[in-house]
Amino acid sequence: MRHTLATIALVSTALLAAAKPPAQPLANWQLGPFTRPIQAPVISPDKFATFTDPITHAPVHWEALHTFNPAAIVRDGKIFVLYRAEDDSGTMQIGMHTSRLGLASTTDGTTFTRLPEPVFYPSTDTQQSREWPGGVEDPRIVESPDGTYVLTYTQWNRITYSIGIATSKDLLHWTKYGPAFGSSDDASANSKYAHLQYKSGGIVTRLAGEKILAAKIKGKYWMFWGEGAIHLATSPDLIHWTPVEDATGAPIEVLTKRPGHFDSGFPEVGPPPILTSRGIVVLYNGKNDPDHGDPTLGPNAYAAGQALFAPDDPTKLISRDEAPTLKPEQPFEKTGQYAAGTTFAEGLVRFHNQWLLYYGCADSAVGIVTTPN
Repeated sequence: MRHTLATIALVSTALLAAAKPPAQPLANWQLGPFTRPIQAPVISPDKFATFTDPITHAPVHWEALHTFNPAAIVRDGKIFVLYRAEDDSGTMQIGMHTSRLGLASTTDGTTFTRLPEPVFYPSTDTQQSREWPGGVEDPRIVESPDGTYVLTYTQWNRITYSIGIATSKDLLHWTKYGPAFGSSDDASANSKYAHLQYKSGGIVTRLAGEKILAAKIKGKYWMFWGEGAIHLATSPDLIHWTPVEDATGAPIEVLTKRPGHFDSGFPEVGPPPILTSRGIVVLYNGKNDPDHGDPTLGPNAYAAGQALFAPDDPTKLISRDEAPTLKPEQPFEKTGQYAAGTTFAEGLVRFHNQWLLYYGCADSAVGIVTTPN
């Protein structure tokens, strides 16, 4: 009997090992493997921080509920992270608080000094109708060749949303330019997109030392954008953008969902893509479909993967992850506002000879993973 039980145990162990697929080696174009330097968030809510809102003229606890979905940039020997912060106004459901962007800095990647007030927020400006009361969400940031910082972010007024563009010289004072694809009073061709709901814009960049600079390809800047499917747009100046269209006049789709994979629900753009000698590396977020998704992930969970596009043709997909690069594993990635679990990649920097990727944890906090490659 003892021998039989031992045999059964050995067979069971072998079957389990066979059932679990081995880790796939990284392709020579991929970033990774990523590891967590600490098993905890690096930025969490602060229930006591207050800010006098310029629209209501009342004090608000601007980062009381959630701090997540960060952008990142290297400046003056430090990493600066712009993170989405939700106040305790509105109703207790996703998207029904007001979001502002806080700024935090670090010299080691994990220990942050935060400013007491947000640096980017809805105000009594030309964008108030697009940003109030929902706020400004989910930033991505790049540096232009002349040193200007260019921010893409979601404008959300609780009715509709779009990608907004803003610039800054110091990360503290910002100029807003409105929606990336023009508005209803825009006489250009972009006015056809005035009522389009679109978000998640990652401008293609290149690495220059520890700077990540916006990169031109064929004389133009390029932006991967969208959720549901990923599209492309081009710009001469990083502010005014034109979607790349197919023969029917619709935005082309360069990355779409796949049944049985982590992106079976849909893909969504992550941090600004990186132009390398092997191609454009696009880190993106995938939502797992409850019925036709990856069975090793939870229903509706968000995980991050990578895709490679041709270096001279951003419309040409060369390769794509079969399994996620980063997925919810830790309790702080599965417990929070988005209970299905989220590792939502948005902030990628090169710092002290390693890549640091900052991501949103369950729509509640900011996490970090690192890799030297």
